[in-house]
Amino acid sequence: MRLYNTLSRKIEEIIPQKNNSLSFYSCGLTVYDYAHIGHGRKYVNDDILKRTLQYLGFKVNHVMNVTDVGHLVSDGDEGEDKLEKGAKKYSKTVWDIAKFYTEDFLASLKKLNSIPPDTLCKATEHIPQMISLIKTLEEKGFTYNTPEAVYFDTSKFIKYGQLSGQKLEDKIQKARKEVHVDPNKKHPTDFALWFKRIGRFVDHAMHWESPWGDGFPGWHIECSAMSMHYLGETIDIHSGGVDLIPVHHENEIAQSEAATGKQFVRYWFHSNFLMVGGIKMSKSLNNFYTIDDIVKKGFSPIALRYLYLQTHYRQMMNFSEDALSASENALNKLHATVSQLRAQKDENEQSHDLINTFRSSFKSALEDDLQMSQALAVMYDMLKSNISSSDKLNLLYEFDDVLGLGLRDTEDVIIPKEITELANRRQKAKESKDYSASDILRDRIVSGGYSIEDTSEGFIIRKA
Repeated sequence: MRLYNTLSRKIEEIIPQKNNSLSFYSCGLTVYDYAHIGHGRKYVNDDILKRTLQYLGFKVNHVMNVTDVGHLVSDGDEGEDKLEKGAKKYSKTVWDIAKFYTEDFLASLKKLNSIPPDTLCKATEHIPQMISLIKTLEEKGFTYNTPEAVYFDTSKFIKYGQLSGQKLEDKIQKARKEVHVDPNKKHPTDFALWFKRIGRFVDHAMHWESPWGDGFPGWHIECSAMSMHYLGETIDIHSGGVDLIPVHHENEIAQSEAATGKQFVRYWFHSNFLMVGGIKMSKSLNNFYTIDDIVKKGFSPIALRYLYLQTHYRQMMNFSEDALSASENALNKLHATVSQLRAQKDENEQSHDLINTFRSSFKSALEDDLQMSQALAVMYDMLKSNISSSDKLNLLYEFDDVLGLGLRDTEDVIIPKEITELANRRQKAKESKDYSASDILRDRIVSGGYSIEDTSEGFIIRKA
């Protein structure tokens, strides 16, 4: 399996640390509001990666976090906590907000047919691990205290900027244009490990005792503490959106490697943005759709998953209802094909060489940095081939173990015998070029409450 590694900026062979097992950590949602379909794209990409690795024979230990405290409205240390913001917006407690949007997030993943992580960890349930990690950083001389917070001193980590490719002085120059809340922060790139419940955070509802006083953790320390708790000091694969590269993931690397002296992550997997009207979909711009919004418009969440598959994960993708409608139609045709294949009697002999060729081509597309559009093309070429119906169905199910379109769960539509007979007569009329008779037979099928679509293999009948 070859995958693009953000750290090296190259496509690399995935080589596990231990035997055939891979540790996989994915940054989960900050649960202060609804997950949108831009988030959905990232998590489907994670799911495709996990399914692919399993299809290729790897064992995957997948851990995903939920950020339910400590993420301020800026990815740096500015503004209020997003959970506090959500609580004010909806006039609920922060605990109620976290519970509600965590459940909504997990429900959205289920609707997109994403396999749940092996471990789901909430930040608020791992405060001791975070305090322990901060103490280690303090003992090693990487921290300093201000009246407001405990900070990580980025000037003491010489590799800071390695993931984003930005030099520390460049990041500092850029950061000087921003407004910094804490006047005692030494460098603009320094980041909070622990916020003290004084000053602007005196009313913060979520807080815990610590060696540095009553307070709450910073956003960045959470992922390092939880990932290392469940997966060890060096993780094989860490995923996230491209927006997390310059700050959150850069800071994760700094604090983790400063604490352990070991490489934190071997392969960084980042998904690009989902755009709408050429603009990044985001909550701050209020230009986003939730999964439920998609459903209310009459679309299946799995049609959205199919749409995601058509654009490579490292490319920006533009969302439109027209594109989603086309994906819905394609998905419906796949379900109809499954029903048709189930009903057909095999007339062709098995062709093991051709079956293996399709399987090999599908696998090659996956192994080449998840070329999912190519994988879909292989699937359609297979369906157009002359291998037997049972072999097509079995291969389709096998491919769908990676695609995750739920084709095994296709409900068969029982087509009345008289409609099937009309369709067969129409097919013969077309073959003899009696198009007038063919049109009349089509009209009779339609008046019977069914539609018929011609394909390279014959026809597909659907309930209208």
